[in-house]
Amino acid sequence: MRQVLVVHFSQTGQLNRLVQSVCAPLQASDGVQVDFLALQPAQPFPFPWPFLGFFRIFPETVLMKPQPLLPLAVDPDKRYDLIILAYQVWFLSPSLPCTSFLASPEAAQLLKGTPVVTLIGCRNMWLMAQEKVKARLQALGAKLVDNVVLTDACGTAASFLATPLWMFTGRQKPYSWVPRAGIDETEIAAASRFGEAMARRLLADQQPIEQPMLSGLGAVKVDEKLIASEKVGNRSFTLWSRLLSALGPQQSRRRGAGLVVYIVFLICLIITVVPITAVLKKLLAPLFQARIQREKAYFAEPSGE
Repeated sequence: MRQVLVVHFSQTGQLNRLVQSVCAPLQASDGVQVDFLALQPAQPFPFPWPFLGFFRIFPETVLMKPQPLLPLAVDPDKRYDLIILAYQVWFLSPSLPCTSFLASPEAAQLLKGTPVVTLIGCRNMWLMAQEKVKARLQALGAKLVDNVVLTDACGTAASFLATPLWMFTGRQKPYSWVPRAGIDETEIAAASRFGEAMARRLLADQQPIEQPMLSGLGAVKVDEKLIASEKVGNRSFTLWSRLLSALGPQQSRRRGAGLVVYIVFLICLIITVVPITAVLKKLLAPLFQARIQREKAYFAEPSGE
């Protein structure tokens, strides 16, 4: 019997539906045992989010400072043939529950020498978050064999408004004039193809999984227009996170005041610098096409587009 562990955390339920779609073929296979580990923060995160409360966790998320979790309902001594790590992206970083799990002693035991598939459901910017997860997995001795990414259907520009409204109202389409936020449900259902490919490989033999299983299935799509934006945004987020963290703990007035300044700065940046940068990148793209293609190929690894 092949053993699979699925580690996941979802606020809205969308990532849980994605996990269930991917794992359904594995659960239907007689030769595969699937265990689920739902991460539970000791201090639950609210949903919908209070506006300022959402930004109060910004520094800890970007700096990947682990937060307490409830005891993990898993046997850390059990050896798994595959671990599926399903996570959301917060502020160009893995969500705090994911970060906290990766910093736990249980993760150190479970992940050492174990093949891992990362499964991401997010707005559209996931490259820097995955780089951080890759670094943690490597430090823990895990082997990343595949990556699956599903993103919001409404597009980059519309999601700047649609996704925050979902977070702050709890509704994917709170107003008729706003596009529906989130991943298309047909895409979530179609993600079962990844579980089917994993099941075939697991049942093919008893050898350790060392090579990608999802090549040619469209597991990821790298938007070349966002590569530079993510790199610049990640550097800015890191700088501001260190500054805001130095102002005081999450609920302190000093951090709250600093966050107001940062939010104003961020809105001005989105309105002015982001559109100008997008135009410049489009004009200069022909000059850097070879480099862009190399970066796309790198970020698409290990599954490929």
